[in-house]
Amino acid sequence: MIIRLKNARVFDPTHKKDGVVEDIYISQGRIVAQPSDASKITSSMDLSGKVVMAGAIDMHSHIGGGKSNIARMLLPEFQASKHYSEPEAHVCSPHCGHHATPNTTETGFRYIEMGYTAAFEPALMPVNARQAHLEMADTPMIDKGAYAMLGNDDYFLRMLASQQDQKAINDYVAWILHSTQSIGIKVVNPGGINAFKFNQRKLDLDENNRHYQVSPRQILSSLSRAVHELGIAKPLHVHCNNLGAAGNFQTTLDTMSASDGLPMHLTHIQFHSYGKEGDKQFSSAAAEIAEALNKHKHITADVGQILFGQTVTASGDSMVQQRNARHANPKKSVLMDIECDAGCGVLPFKYRDQNYVNALQWAIGLELFLSADDPWRIFLTTDHPNGAPFTSYPHLIRLLMDKHFRNEAFAKLNFDAQAMSNLLSLDREYSLYDIAVMTRAGAAGLIGLNDRGHLGIGAAADITVYTDQADREAMFSKPDYVFKNGELVVKDGKVIKVVWGATHTTKPAFDLGVEKDLSAYFAKYQTMQLANFKISNDEIADDGRGSIVVHNKQATSPQA
Repeated sequence: MIIRLKNARVFDPTHKKDGVVEDIYISQGRIVAQPSDASKITSSMDLSGKVVMAGAIDMHSHIGGGKSNIARMLLPEFQASKHYSEPEAHVCSPHCGHHATPNTTETGFRYIEMGYTAAFEPALMPVNARQAHLEMADTPMIDKGAYAMLGNDDYFLRMLASQQDQKAINDYVAWILHSTQSIGIKVVNPGGINAFKFNQRKLDLDENNRHYQVSPRQILSSLSRAVHELGIAKPLHVHCNNLGAAGNFQTTLDTMSASDGLPMHLTHIQFHSYGKEGDKQFSSAAAEIAEALNKHKHITADVGQILFGQTVTASGDSMVQQRNARHANPKKSVLMDIECDAGCGVLPFKYRDQNYVNALQWAIGLELFLSADDPWRIFLTTDHPNGAPFTSYPHLIRLLMDKHFRNEAFAKLNFDAQAMSNLLSLDREYSLYDIAVMTRAGAAGLIGLNDRGHLGIGAAADITVYTDQADREAMFSKPDYVFKNGELVVKDGKVIKVVWGATHTTKPAFDLGVEKDLSAYFAKYQTMQLANFKISNDEIADDGRGSIVVHNKQATSPQA
């Protein structure tokens, strides 16, 4: 059976197609070449005038794991009163529950209804990986994957403190990826979450964790090297030190050099682009950060745009969340730790356009988007739900594509914040091609999803069809059609068929001898047996709800 999509106006940056009108053919869940025998085409859909892109990919969204459930339990008033079981049709209206703490069904439905076909959890705690995967497995419609958190765990910090060689560190990183079924490695506030437990309330890039006597720079260097030498496509995902602190832009600039020229991704960079100028000692350093990002080609970043309204902040950075708890709205918060290996802080927050800091944060994010030269190296995120719920992406896209709309929004901000921003001087408007780069081709390339994010022959048939509208928010809020693996699952912005996506992982080679020391460590210090720590393939692909897709690159020989 072959499906033909006729006269599609294709935006496919992977193949340099900027509005090219052509036909797309789908067979067995893949995009295929035009058949030589037209009789093999079993159905046809005329898409004349429609904008067609690959399914969008959210490369950083907190959709699974302990933090999500803590947020739901902390904020029952944000939850829907209606309870339902397995989704078989469209069961959730746009106002079902609260968009900041959606349940798994809502998450899958809201994503696919915006044209997103994959989302990646950026902070999987290895000891809690099983729960995170169970939650992602219960999320319909979209593909998933996760980045495992290292850099604050006791075992790794002991390795650095005892000056173990890079080969040993590589083996441990690879073992974590296998054991947690992850596709990448993330580090949150390198060494800082751990230092918080030893009563340090701030940790700069070249300051030592007082217990292990290792610095964040050492952590970043060793993990970047491990990711590179293991051949992991996704660069090290870095939540820099000093998130949210006035003047932290210098830490961000310094962090760009910490990987010694190896690829590194800086996440939610808006929260790390703050200066200390002005009467309020809080200013935009977006120009400095964008200039450095444009210069350092080995660095990529996602923005973590804030948008105004109620949300909940959920972060492994307990050092920062403890400091911010006094700003919680409503006034409640959770700070916790699991196995002394990683932190977790959850607190509700309401961003206000008349609040000086919030208004300037909004402007800083947009300044970064509009000042970054290369859309292949900057990505559209709100750090869901920290800056705003992912359901606000269409609004953010309109802000980037429509200068008049953006300026109107800017004019409503706190006046002091307006005075501290150069946003009005930035005339750039993103194109449909740019949006396709940031949300499709670039995201797929960053993570290493060679058969996603584009519409070339052999790609997975994840396809989104839009009506071209001047109001880009309306356009990107409600696609005409969405295909997932070749099946029509959304029509006129509503789910018409429920499907289950795959889990994307990477499994680099490593020396199994690493388990000798790990077994002794688990027996002495952990509450879980090593065998139970590891997640099998069968646990991911269960009850017909998913499958595993493994993405591996060629490993690089370790350097002396």
